[in-house]
Amino acid sequence: MSKVLLIEDDTILRENTAELLGLSDYTVVTASNGSKGVQMAKMVLPDVIICDIMMPELDGYDVLQRLGEDPTTKHIPFIFLSAKTERKDIRKGMNLGADDYLTKPFEEAELISAIESRLARAAILKEITASDPMKEKQIDDGIRSIHEFKNYLDDNGQDFEFSQGDEIYREGSNVHMVYLITKGIVKTHKLDENGKELITAIYNVDEFFGFSSLTANEIYEEYATAMEDTKLVGVSKDKLRTVLEKNNELAIELMHVLAENLTEARTQLLEMAYGSVRKKTASTLLKFADKLEQDELGNIHILRSDLANVAGMATETLIRTLSSFKKEGLIAMEDHKIRILDHDALSRTY
Repeated sequence: MSKVLLIEDDTILRENTAELLGLSDYTVVTASNGSKGVQMAKMVLPDVIICDIMMPELDGYDVLQRLGEDPTTKHIPFIFLSAKTERKDIRKGMNLGADDYLTKPFEEAELISAIESRLARAAILKEITASDPMKEKQIDDGIRSIHEFKNYLDDNGQDFEFSQGDEIYREGSNVHMVYLITKGIVKTHKLDENGKELITAIYNVDEFFGFSSLTANEIYEEYATAMEDTKLVGVSKDKLRTVLEKNNELAIELMHVLAENLTEARTQLLEMAYGSVRKKTASTLLKFADKLEQDELGNIHILRSDLANVAGMATETLIRTLSSFKKEGLIAMEDHKIRILDHDALSRTY
C-alpha cells in the first residue's frame, strides 16, 4: 500500500482529502504546516507528497526546496495542491522541481490520477536506474510532463499576439504550429455549406490547440479565432515531433489531453443531435461559465451568436430560451453580460 504525505494547513480540507485518499487504499500521513511537513517527510519517507503552497512557517515552495536539497527525499514525487492559479505561480512550482500542480477545487479523479501517474513514473525510474544508474540523469534532463513542456514553450516558443476577432489560422491552411494560450480565449469553428458557423471548442489560458497529424502536408480542419485580445506561444510541428520522440512520458500525457478533447467534442455533438433546446442552452451556458473569467459581479461576457453556434441552434431560438431562463430566475442578463444565479437548477435542466 503506497504511503502519501499530505501537507495542508486547512484542517477541514486536510481531513477530507486524507479520508478520500484512505478510501482509495492509500496510507495517509498528514502535517498541518510546511515545517512539520519537512520533518514528517524525512521521518516516514513517503511514496508521494501532496503539498499546499500558502502555509505558515514554511510555504510550499520552501518545503519543496528543502526536500530537494536532501538526498533521502529529493526523489520523492511532489505534487502541489493550491488555490494559486496564476501561470507564474504554476511555473515557479514546476521550475523548483514539482512533478505536478493541481488547483483547488479539484476533482477526486484528478487527484488520484496525478498520484498514480507519479507513482508509476517513480517505479519505472527505479527499475531503470537499478540496472543502469547513468540513465537517471538522462531521464531527469528530459521533458517529463505537460507542465514542463509548457515551460519549455515559454522559453523556446514563438510569441504571437492577436486582437479580438483576429483569425489565427483558417480551415484548409497548412499546419505549421501548435499553440499554447498565455492570455485570452480562442474558439475553433467550422462553416457549413450555407456559411453558418459551428463552434467546435473553446480554449482558455494554459490550454493547447492546433494539434493535427505531425506528418507532412497536413491541413487545419477548422478555423481558430481570438475571442478577446490574446497572446500565444507556438512551436512548429517539426520541433514538436522531435520533442515527443525524445520524451515518451510527455507523448503519453499529450495523448490523454487529446483523448479528453475528443470526448468533449463527441459529447457536444450528441447534445446538438439529440438534446432539447433547453438542455443544449443550459449545457452551453455552463461550458462558457467554466471557460470564461467572471467580472467582479459574477458576469460572463459572451456574444449570443457564439452561444448559439456552440449549441447548434439559431440565435433567435437561443435568445428566447435565455429569456425563459431569466424569467425562471436561473440567470440574469444585461447587454452581452450573463450571470448564472442558480447553477444547480440550471444543471438539472439537462
